[in-house]
Amino acid sequence: MLLAIIDAVAIILAMFIAQLYRFGGFAGNELEGVIEADYTVLSISIAIVWLILLDMWGTRDIKIIGMGTEEYKRIAVSSLYLFGAIAIVSYAFGIQTARGYVGLALPAGLFLLISGRWLYRRHLSRQRHAGMFQRRLMIVGGPSTVLHLYTNLTSAPEAGYEPVTAYLPGYALNAPNGDELPIPVAGVSRDVEGILAAVEQYKVDALAISSGSMLSPRVMRSLGWELQDRGVSMIMAPALTDVAGPRIHTQPVNGLPLIHVSTPKLEGIKGFAKRGFDVLGAALGLIFLSPIFLITALSVRLDSKGPIFFHQKRVGKNGEIFYMHKFRSMNPDAEAKKAELMDQNESDGALFKMKKDPRITKVGAFIRRFSIDELPQLWNVLVGEMSIVGPRPPVPEEVQAYEKHVHRRFMVQPGITGLWQVSGRSGLSWEESVRLDLYYVENWSLIQDMVILFKTVRAVLTSDGAY
Repeated sequence: MLLAIIDAVAIILAMFIAQLYRFGGFAGNELEGVIEADYTVLSISIAIVWLILLDMWGTRDIKIIGMGTEEYKRIAVSSLYLFGAIAIVSYAFGIQTARGYVGLALPAGLFLLISGRWLYRRHLSRQRHAGMFQRRLMIVGGPSTVLHLYTNLTSAPEAGYEPVTAYLPGYALNAPNGDELPIPVAGVSRDVEGILAAVEQYKVDALAISSGSMLSPRVMRSLGWELQDRGVSMIMAPALTDVAGPRIHTQPVNGLPLIHVSTPKLEGIKGFAKRGFDVLGAALGLIFLSPIFLITALSVRLDSKGPIFFHQKRVGKNGEIFYMHKFRSMNPDAEAKKAELMDQNESDGALFKMKKDPRITKVGAFIRRFSIDELPQLWNVLVGEMSIVGPRPPVPEEVQAYEKHVHRRFMVQPGITGLWQVSGRSGLSWEESVRLDLYYVENWSLIQDMVILFKTVRAVLTSDGAY
């Protein structure tokens, strides 16, 4: 209900802004064409249809609220369909709809809708971290898969699932090696009655079936029917990790749902779109941020002796070496002193990190805190060596310590910002940094890039994890 109110307020405000900006008021503005009506009637009609489409597209579905990009994607798609239909109807019936009115209503509506959802998501996340608005979940499967699913769900309470019990069909109640599960085991039988008894006992709202459940297709089908009658959701949790929704496609074959997992490739129109976005964003950034460039350059020069810029070899797409540009934030002899500080490395992997690095200058500490030192990389983006969003570009010495699978991060251009930037920055462990980079490579999408940029602004302003 609250989400519907938020959407209604956002849409009404967008239509109000569009009509006020285009016509300066709400009286005497008639549509030109075969339909006799004014723009106030049109605004009300569009608002009502917009709300209906948001509901039809499932933008308030409990399964997508609070986490991931699917919620934002559905809002964007339903809104674009609406205004596409308005354009078609206007052309077909000769209705002269003011272009400025429509051209402002769509972006204003999208911005307000997504902003409203983002604010609601922050509120919901705080509530769920406090243990509220959680769906009680029973995990069905083998001990290892139950533990894996439990660990992932409890580490993301904003998803809205609270694992309260496990069910191990065909296994023993007690682990032979003494390693018990962190949640109670409700049963081990492989019949529907036993599972339903556990559902009633723990009063669960959803049942997640992971791999290794040892349940026959007949039992699974009967269980689905029984859960539906009880209003309990059945969730299939295959043994797939770090796979985003758009990569998963279901193909029904003779009643059997086959799951296809595709890998997005930055080629053709997708590659062109990403490169176009990079060029436009970098060009505009270099122009509009030029005063900050000038102030930073003067500050670096006055703070310590040495060059204004720091140029460092990095490894880019397909393992190619390029020079990444930054404002100098350390003393000129920082690279030479790195070997002396290796015994104080606080990273658990190939990276070198120190929270209190003595090589950082006073101005350097400030510009690193707010990522101002990264701005010259817009030139790297403009010339095609980097992207605005992508994996972190490593130095060649780090690459020598990489395991084979880590080299997959070189399938795309490295980025100024990325999932690592909005998920903790320097505070991340090596394993988590690699996982996030590979997740980005495997699940790239332009919408995800937009979300990362939105989150980057927040991470930079709060200085979260920067040092």
